[in-house]
Amino acid sequence: MSGSDKQLLHLVFGGELSAVGTMEFTDLSKLDIVGIYPNYKTAYDAWKQAAQSSVDSAQTRYFIVHLHRLLDPDATAG
Repeated sequence: MSGSDKQLLHLVFGGELSAVGTMEFTDLSKLDIVGIYPNYKTAYDAWKQAAQSSVDSAQTRYFIVHLHRLLDPDATAG
C-alpha cells in the first residue's frame, strides 16, 4: 500500500449460525476469525474464499465488518 492510500480496516469472520436467517452463532468459541485487512478489496477476496470453502454448510456464514467506520464513525469514506 502506498503512502497516499488511506487505510480502511476491515474484519472478516464467520461461523455456524443457530438458524438460517439469524445473526446468532451456535458457539462463539468456534468463530473463524479470517483476518483484518487494509481495504475492502482484500477483505472481500478473503471473505469470498472463506464463504466458498463453507458452501456445503448451509448454516455457516461469513461477514465483512467495516472496522474503520467503528473506529471513526464521523468519517464518510469507504
